[in-house]
Amino acid sequence: MHYFTPKRCATSNKIMYHDKAQAQYAADQSLIERGAELWVYRCEFCGTWHLTHRDPSTSYAHTPLNQQLKPRSRKKGYKPRRR
Repeated sequence: MHYFTPKRCATSNKIMYHDKAQAQYAADQSLIERGAELWVYRCEFCGTWHLTHRDPSTSYAHTPLNQQLKPRSRKKGYKPRRR
């Protein structure tokens, strides 16, 4: 008996899909068969398409370094000013 072994990405170890349509079909099949909602994204390392369980619109929000929160002082006895 012959089993299909899909190619996997070297960095993320996820299944590689050649185009977006194949990956979307696999995500749709996963929703039907297992009830797992998956999203499709293009890998920045290998250039093929992968599936993820995280919603890309909410979980990959990147904030530039100049807009991040400033670290608070941890000196002993430090009290922030009252506003």
